[in-house]
Amino acid sequence: MAGPQLIADPAPLDGALPGSVLDGADARMLSVYLHVPFCRVRCGYCDFNTYTATELRGAKQSDYASEASAEVAFAGATLRSSGLPARPASTVFFGGGTPTLLPAGDLVRMLESVRTSIGLTTDAEITTEANPDSVDADYLTTLADAGFTRVSFGMQSAVPHVLATLERTHDPDRVPLVVEWARRAGLQVSVDLIYGTPGESLDDWTRSVDAALATNPDHLSAYSLIVEAGTKLARQIKSGLVSQPDEDLQADMYELVDAKLEAAGFSWYEVSNWAKGPESRSRHNLAYWQSQDWWGIGPGAHSHVGGVRWWNVKHPAAYAGRMSDGVSPGAGRETLSAETRELERILLLSRTRDGILISTLPADARVAVAGLIADNLVNAEAALRGRVELTLRGRLLADAVVRRLTV
Repeated sequence: MAGPQLIADPAPLDGALPGSVLDGADARMLSVYLHVPFCRVRCGYCDFNTYTATELRGAKQSDYASEASAEVAFAGATLRSSGLPARPASTVFFGGGTPTLLPAGDLVRMLESVRTSIGLTTDAEITTEANPDSVDADYLTTLADAGFTRVSFGMQSAVPHVLATLERTHDPDRVPLVVEWARRAGLQVSVDLIYGTPGESLDDWTRSVDAALATNPDHLSAYSLIVEAGTKLARQIKSGLVSQPDEDLQADMYELVDAKLEAAGFSWYEVSNWAKGPESRSRHNLAYWQSQDWWGIGPGAHSHVGGVRWWNVKHPAAYAGRMSDGVSPGAGRETLSAETRELERILLLSRTRDGILISTLPADARVAVAGLIADNLVNAEAALRGRVELTLRGRLLADAVVRRLTV
């Protein structure tokens, strides 16, 4: 999982974890995230830790599988030396960037390093993100034959002018084709959409949702466009070249996609995610929302084990240097306080369909539930069963719900 660099304690070069990570470890699952930080072009809205070929400053894409595999081996050794119980990975997720810019054999090699150094459960969920223009039928078959189980396609929109604003380069007509290839290979398919792009109308959004549903995916994610500081899109909005996303229109778009997906047999299980059934949910993302353990591999990747969080050096060249030296690529680390862990638990679980057990909330938060029901933010029937579960209105105002549960 990649994210911004934080100011905290230095990460030890030997990667040693404190004894506190052993508390409750038997009850936690382990996941692995492999960040592939390469993109053919940089999209104007993206603030992920990604690099085009001209930004690598000596790092080589061709070396990356070996470097990432070295960190996987380092992770396995560190987990064992920490005294944690042996836990094979339940989920593995290749994200980016565009993981499928690398040859399929490189992804397979990285997965094999996880299998060898950490282990995989017999039913491990193994996913890669992919751009529709970065794979073909043979590529997907190679992944499936190696044990991959899912592919998540970054469709974003079916409308050319929306894709142009987002600076996405794929042909929207290619999406049904790559989905069919994935199905033939035996992979589950997820499709990602973005709504609220400047200039995108409700009719445009309807066209994109209908096009995504026409591919008959197992899973669909729909994310509202967020204008991140420092991105090209933020500069374009500041200079008046494009308009600021309209929050009211984004709310209408969310209600539209939710209604269409429910009518098509999907159910929401997290504010931005819908699946055809429990077996189609992303178990990897659920691991994040449930505060399980995960080790993030790659430049800028974040990890979390037993309330200890750390993040890697950001640039691929710096990362390659750490791997060459045989030391941890960690740039910083923090041990979360009990208060912070509780805040994050509420923030993450409240976004899921299963919600939060009211009995596990602090006393003030339990008192707040009645007001949330009165404001139609929390489902009354679910509350009677002892759970906080968001209504449709509550999903639109999820941040406000969290604030009221954590004051």
